[in-house]
Amino acid sequence: MSPARPSASPLARPTRRAFAALTPLFLAACVSQRQQPYEVAPHGRQISPEYLSMYGERPDEQHPLPATDLTEVEPQFLRRIVSYPTREQPGTIVVDTDNRFLYLVQENGKAIRYGIGVGKQGMSWRGRATVARKAQWPRWTPTPAMIAREPERNRPWAAGMAGGLENPLGARALYLYQGNRDTMYRIHGTSEPWSIGKSVSSGCIRLFNQDIIDLYSRVPTGTAVVVLNRGTLQPGSEVDEMPPPDDDFGGSI
Repeated sequence: MSPARPSASPLARPTRRAFAALTPLFLAACVSQRQQPYEVAPHGRQISPEYLSMYGERPDEQHPLPATDLTEVEPQFLRRIVSYPTREQPGTIVVDTDNRFLYLVQENGKAIRYGIGVGKQGMSWRGRATVARKAQWPRWTPTPAMIAREPERNRPWAAGMAGGLENPLGARALYLYQGNRDTMYRIHGTSEPWSIGKSVSSGCIRLFNQDIIDLYSRVPTGTAVVVLNRGTLQPGSEVDEMPPPDDDFGGSI
C-alpha cells in the first residue's frame, strides 16, 4: 500500500540524471528519477517520484553527490511541510532530539520538518544557541577523545580530513555558538542514510546530505536554534543554558 502523501509538495529542484553506485562505504545505487515509484523492501512501501527527485543526485556539487538510498529510511523522516504551532519566530531552528526531527519554523503555524540522526552527545543537553558559522563541504578533525576511543579509525585524521563524501560532516555544517563560545555542537550532513531517525554512536545532529544542503540554503548566520531534549520542553518554553562542551562532540573544524 502506498503511504500517505506529505501535507505539501516536497521542496526540491527536480533532477533527471541517475548515478552509478559508489563503494559500500557510502550509498547503494538508486533508480533513475524517470522511473515509476519503486517498492521499498522489506515493507512493500513505495516512494513517490517527488521524493526520488528531492533526494536525487547532485552532480553539480563540489563533490558530486549520489542520490540517497531511501530503501533504508522510514517515510516519516523524509522532508515535508507540517503544521507546527509554536511561540518561536519564523526562521528559528528547533531540534527535537527525542523524536528525531528538526523543524525550520515558517509563517502561519507551519514548519519544514527534516528527519535527523542524533549522536549520544547530542542527546545529553538542551538549550539555545546561534548559527555563528556555516561551511560547505567542511573540514573535520577528530577530537583526542575520538582518537583514544577508535585509534585505528581516527588517528590517521588527527591533522584533519578535507571535505568530501567520506567526511563525517557531510556536504554542509552549521556551527552553533553561545555568544563567542563554540558549543562544539554541529548540525551537519551524512552519507549514512540508515542513521537518520536513530541514535548513533557519535556526533551531534545529522541530516541527509540533500536535506542539510536545503537547510543551509534557507538559514543565514545569526539564526536562532532551540534544542529540545528528553521530552521535558515544548517549543517556545524556557530552556537551560548548554553545559560546557564535551570534547567528543563530533570533532572540530
